This record gives sequence, C-alpha cells and structure tokens, in this order.
Amino acid sequence: MNGKFPAGVAVVGVGDIEFGKLYKEKNLTEPRDPYKMAAEAFKNALDDAGLKKQDIDGVLCVRDIKKYEYFCYKVGIDKPRLVNGLESAGRQSGLALQYAAMAIASGMVKTVAVVYSNHSRTAAFNYGGDGDGGDPFGILHGMTSPGAQVAAMFNRYRHEFGASEESLGKVAISNRYHASLNPKSVMTKLISMEDYLGARYITEPFRLFDYCLINDGAVCIILSSIERAKDMRKPVVEMIATSACGDMASSYMKEDFFYKGVQLVANDLYATAGVKATDMNSLQIYDNFTATILYSLEGLGLCDRGGAGHYIDTVGITHGKSPRPVNTSGGHTSETYMQGFNHQVECVRQLRGECGARQVPDSKLSLYICAAPIISGHIFARR
Repeated sequence: MNGKFPAGVAVVGVGDIEFGKLYKEKNLTEPRDPYKMAAEAFKNALDDAGLKKQDIDGVLCVRDIKKYEYFCYKVGIDKPRLVNGLESAGRQSGLALQYAAMAIASGMVKTVAVVYSNHSRTAAFNYGGDGDGGDPFGILHGMTSPGAQVAAMFNRYRHEFGASEESLGKVAISNRYHASLNPKSVMTKLISMEDYLGARYITEPFRLFDYCLINDGAVCIILSSIERAKDMRKPVVEMIATSACGDMASSYMKEDFFYKGVQLVANDLYATAGVKATDMNSLQIYDNFTATILYSLEGLGLCDRGGAGHYIDTVGITHGKSPRPVNTSGGHTSETYMQGFNHQVECVRQLRGECGARQVPDSKLSLYICAAPIISGHIFARR
C-alpha cells in the first residue's frame, strides 16, 4: 500500500469504555467478558455517529474477540457483507482501519465497524516471559518478550548515538501529564524524573514507566464515506492518507530501529496528503515502550538519526509546550494499552475538538504511526 489509497473515507464514530474505572475494580472472581466490553464500545460508537446497528454492513474484530460470528450475534448484525477477525498483535490496529477504508472505497461496503477488546489484566496475560511474547529466534537467546528485544535495541541505540535514559524518562513524564488531563486514563498521578529514575528495572535499561500498561478495555471505530459522513452527528474527520510497510527480519529487533520502514510510510503519507511533518498539530505514536517514540520521531523526519532526545529537549512533545504534542491522551504507558486503537481515537477526538483540558488548539491534522514488524500510519484531517 503506497499511500495513494483510499480516497473519500472518514471516521464517523468512535467509542470506548472507562479504562481507569475498570482498572480500579478489584476482587473480580473471573476474567472480564471481552464480548461484553466490545458490545459496550460498539454501542458507544453507534451513538457517537448517530447510527443504528442496521447501518453497519462490515465488521472487523481484533484481539480477544476471537469469534466474529458470536460478536455479530451478540450485537444483532446477521448479514454483514464484510466480516473477519485479525490477529491479536498491536500492529493490527492501523491495518484494520486500512482494510475497512479499502472496502469502503472499493464500494464493497458502506459502513464498517472495527471492534477491539482486550481482557489481558483480568485474564493474567503477561505479554512474554514464558516465551509467548518472543519470536522463535529471540527465544533461543533468552529474549522471551517484546520488552527484552526492544530494550536490547535501545542499548544498541545508546551505543550508536549516545542517547540517555533520561530521554526515555521525559517521554514517560509527558505521557503521564497528558493522562492526568484525561478522565478515562488508568494512570493519572504525575511523575517526576526522580520518580522515573527511582523506579525498578524491568529489563535494563527499561524501567517500570517505560512499559505499556496491562489492562482491560474495548474500542470501536466506525468508518464510512465522506458523503455519508456529512449527514452524520459529528464533524467529518477524513483519512486523507494511509500507508503500510513490512519490516521483515529474523527477530523483532531491527538494526536500524525501524527507521527505514517508518520513513517509507511517512514519505507516502506526506506525498499523498500534500503536507509536511511539521504541519501536524498532534502526533499519536504507538508506544509499547517509550523508546519506540524516539525511533518514530526520527523515521517521521522530525529530527536526524539519533536526534530524538535533542528534539524532545528543544521542540518538545508535551501539550502546551510543543507545536505538535505526542500522545495527548496519555498513550500506552498511562492512558490505556488498547494496542494503537486508543491512539487512533485520540486523533479523531483532537480534530473534533473534544479533548477538554488536553485539547490542541485549532487542530486540523493528526498523524498516527506504529513502528512494528508491520508498520502502518495514517493522516487524519478535519473537514
């Protein structure tokens, strides 16, 4: 996908649930029902768009909605013209919206609901350690989780560019500040650099605050055509460019820290949309770990290779201090870990002007990027 497709597709509805409220509920005797959470997010997205379930003719299910037929039955959709499920990896979030957009642009369907649900916390899923989170080659060398592999990447990055752990701390602190402005966030207590450096290592050099959260929740994003969007409840948010690129290797660890892949996707996006990186009003960057934000800023062309720390110090990434703040909802380390879906919802809400205390003034353009073995990105625009 080279960024020149699709055309005329908009996000017309977004829905999620109270992530922080779920996190605070304790003494549950069994894991939460992912289908129940997904149904709630789906209803919220329908209400947001002013649609009825009968208006949905496409359904894509992600993560813990393992049985798309059961989900459709639960919410009362019996004859969708497009229906499928995607694997659980976070890289699927951007791809799911791309698949929905392609189906709409082709005329195959009119309105697609992309539904994601995650019950990892109450199901005690640990994202690695036992080997489930590693790749076959990494496991042989003790790399049993994505965290171990990205930490090893950052050690190499520090060796090549002289980066400091404090750069990671500034990302974690900024995410937490944004989360403090977001009523739905899981983590809202502000942290300082002292707090960051005093936190325990999980996989050195990554500390506690460098890791994404593990929590329950669900998100639904509904897409349709621009023409149909104009008759719906909320302001039109168009997907004006989208692109993807595989970054294939024997391991999750990449020698260039995903740089070339992110660069390819970013260049597609800018060329298709006719904009520059510096035209963005906000950036929503997939942050399974804080270091991924550093890598992504460089691949997006906002700074030179190895220059992300200097960019954070001079241009900034924090609301009220930067011309293009990063992860304004709190990101994966503080708002919630909905594997990129919460980032895409934040793009939409920023462009609609719905973000309250964290709202970026006069938001017209917002970019989403995910640096992973399948890199994906979009630019959304207010219309």
